[in-house]
Amino acid sequence: MLEMKNISQVYQTDLVETHALRGLNVNVSDGEFVAVTGPSGSGKTTFLNIAGLLEAPSSGDYLLDGEEVSQLSDNRRSAIRNQKIGFIFQSFNLIPDLNLFDNVDVPLRYRKMPAAERKRRIDEALTRVGLAARAKHLPAQLSGGQQQRVAIARALAGEPRFLLADEPTGNLDSLMARQVMDILEEINRAGTTVIMVTHDAELARRAHRTICLLDGQVTDLNPFGGQPHSETTNDAPVVAAAPTGT
Repeated sequence: MLEMKNISQVYQTDLVETHALRGLNVNVSDGEFVAVTGPSGSGKTTFLNIAGLLEAPSSGDYLLDGEEVSQLSDNRRSAIRNQKIGFIFQSFNLIPDLNLFDNVDVPLRYRKMPAAERKRRIDEALTRVGLAARAKHLPAQLSGGQQQRVAIARALAGEPRFLLADEPTGNLDSLMARQVMDILEEINRAGTTVIMVTHDAELARRAHRTICLLDGQVTDLNPFGGQPHSETTNDAPVVAAAPTGT
């Protein structure tokens, strides 16, 4: 379970103080598929970075599986991140001169896994995304949708409990985007918690629940227009609290 209580994030320079998050309160239960939406500058990426232990908040409490992780050392955050969290990025972040097998292998090598275990995980992950037959291809030999599937395989090979996706379909056409979403839904059904940042209303509706951010806080406003947005869809329970700040 992921629980953030009164999380704030302030970035300071010599002349400017920017409040990216303001008293944010968010809960995500195990096994949920949550979409995070909001306009540019609303705090979505900052939220995802804190959720993924890529940065520490300025203030507030962040509990991951019941452990307070907001102010841990860099080494401890890295260890938890490697054990529990997988990332998927809009730009794929594949290494162009490595084939698919080796791209998926890179983070596993950092974990110092035995070669046989790494191979098992890589083969299984590439099979799950339908690319086992192309394991020796380079990223440039694939379509954008296939490259994103490699990025998903790379995340899956670590067997994460939480999968964080930052605009995973942003560089894809609508058909490829739907295919990537199909894979994410399958991963979620298998038990992995998925948190996805998206600007796409159709993709957001496929999540169990949507959290809307505005000015660094949870809001009930619908970022896609129309009626005020409800935080729950598909009869999922409400677990994201309203902000305590103003």
